[in-house]
Amino acid sequence: MLVALVDTLKQLRYQIAHLEDDTLATEYPELEHFIHQVGLTVAESKNDLAFVYQFLYVYGRKSEATFNRFRNELERFCLWSWLVAEKSVFDLKREDIEAYVDFMVEPDSAWLSSSVQWRYKDEQGIRRLNTNWRPFINKENIASQQTLAAMFTALNVFYKFAILEEKTFANFVPVVKKNSPYLVVQSQIKIPDTLSDIQWEYVFGVTRDLCEQQPDLERNLFTLACLKGLYLRISELSERPQWSPVMSHFWQDNDGFWFLRIMGKGNKLRDVTLSEDFISYLKRYRLYRGLPALPRVDEAEPLVHKIRGKGGMTVRQIRRLVQQSFDLAKQSLLDDGFKDDAEQLEAATAHWLRHTGATHDAQTRPLKHLSEDLGHAKIATTDQIYIQTNIKERAKSGIKRKV
Repeated sequence: MLVALVDTLKQLRYQIAHLEDDTLATEYPELEHFIHQVGLTVAESKNDLAFVYQFLYVYGRKSEATFNRFRNELERFCLWSWLVAEKSVFDLKREDIEAYVDFMVEPDSAWLSSSVQWRYKDEQGIRRLNTNWRPFINKENIASQQTLAAMFTALNVFYKFAILEEKTFANFVPVVKKNSPYLVVQSQIKIPDTLSDIQWEYVFGVTRDLCEQQPDLERNLFTLACLKGLYLRISELSERPQWSPVMSHFWQDNDGFWFLRIMGKGNKLRDVTLSEDFISYLKRYRLYRGLPALPRVDEAEPLVHKIRGKGGMTVRQIRRLVQQSFDLAKQSLLDDGFKDDAEQLEAATAHWLRHTGATHDAQTRPLKHLSEDLGHAKIATTDQIYIQTNIKERAKSGIKRKV
């Protein structure tokens, strides 16, 4: 039976302590039994897991999103190493890593689940395993370019960390990645995923129109305005262990300009500028919540509130709000005869809203201003992703050439 090796970020320190004290069975009986059984074949598996926990603890301090991303990749990698290759992760050679990449492309059906599953649930002080959990989600294309890139990144960072900690002296990941037949060299023209004008008009407009009948949709409307109008990542709106977005993070300078202080990737703070249009939706949302039209400097109210309970919302909860508005828009598009736009909207994610806002504003805003509001460390990143001027000019100059 496949067993999830890592619980949540919150539970990680308990798992570390249990592993060190040899008391894993008291809280994780299924995991302890699994590690014992694997240890009969791979003697170093317990030490592997202890080091993976150490790695995740260090990188999990950056953000929960980083923890989740590395957890998923390293968990399935360890399981493959122990159960398929029957080796410690520090005994794997180049050809083993290549075999793992092949497995990623076509995993065994027993390793697949039809949907996202929780790992462990508390039951009278014991963390019970969900037997339906699997390392992979069954999708039409499991090993997409994005998935493979994420896998290579996680393994490369892990082995670099292991070298620094003198756990190993070899990292075969870069050479395997360089020669991988599954990775496609990116095209020179790469356009970010965005909503079309009509899709955005329906997503935002339908949500806004329904607010009168369903007042709680005001929260959806404000969330959409933040993600598209302020180019925010969904994690930047959510409650995190080291950062809670609150209303006092809105602030006004001496010239009357408004900003929102954001904790972005790598725990970097930035101040995003607010447009007049966004401020009108901020006022609308605050009045719906029974707050004064504009925030105060000492206001501890969460940026995006829960209908029930206290505090801000998690990434998953905010994503559900966005999906609700996408679903409402899709149905309205179908009703109005825009079948293609409705079908294309099915593939959209919350992150498309950030790309949509930035792509639209790249036509009118100075590149440096846009880059700083997006939170890009390098202006070249903004230029590469959102500025298509040279590409369009090249296309125009070449359209009349003869064969």
